[in-house]
Amino acid sequence: MENASNLKEKLKNGQIPLGCGVSFTDPTVSELFSYVLDFVWIDMEHNAMSLETVQAHIMATKGSDAAALVRVPWNDPVLIKPVLDMGADGIIAPFVRTVGDVELAVAACRYPPDGIRGFGPRRPIQYGRIADADYWRRANEEIIIIVQIEHIDAVNAIDDIIKVPGLTGIVIGANDLAGSMGHMGNTQHPEVQSAIETVVGTARQGGIYPGIGIADDPDALMAWVSKGIQWVQVGVDWAHLTRAIDTSVGRLREHITKQLSP
Repeated sequence: MENASNLKEKLKNGQIPLGCGVSFTDPTVSELFSYVLDFVWIDMEHNAMSLETVQAHIMATKGSDAAALVRVPWNDPVLIKPVLDMGADGIIAPFVRTVGDVELAVAACRYPPDGIRGFGPRRPIQYGRIADADYWRRANEEIIIIVQIEHIDAVNAIDDIIKVPGLTGIVIGANDLAGSMGHMGNTQHPEVQSAIETVVGTARQGGIYPGIGIADDPDALMAWVSKGIQWVQVGVDWAHLTRAIDTSVGRLREHITKQLSP
């Protein structure tokens, strides 16, 4: 859980942690990212990842300073428990809409009396080398709990959502939020942008760290930081790979064409 504590400390100190979404099953992707990023966002919600695959990604961050955050497929304690027992530094619960949803996510990540998490870690206690009591106390304090605000119902409930004890942060899901507001495909609509700014401002005021996913545009990054964003998911693995190969091949083909032109 050292990486979870490190990430929280960076946020507390006003740094802007950067991470990247992981969709490929090969854990070397997370290992590669861990050299330069503050966290990896291992995405089970929209990708074909088994529990074995997720565990391999978490293990790939060991020895680095990058926190392993896992977005589970749904806000369900049954789905959250095994991911934490594998040693994830934090959970991202998608599509919360109510205070009750957020309370459930937090409870699923914490042991009694603070929550409902069943006890059965393996990697986090170093296969029995860490005392159970020491682990559960640290886990309740240090595991990162993030919920995704991606529905207008959650925006309307944000004042109460950020008051849920144990919540670490929120992250904006702009596309689904726009869809829930009748503006699917138009995240730049003024109503959507206003909702996002409301959520970010309210979270900051309540001591909850707001994050967002954007591309690797420094100007866009700083624009969101100026609005209060405190951590950023800088795209996803497939997007970076696509851009890199398209750019490289495009340049090479251009040179080939020039060289072979009569």
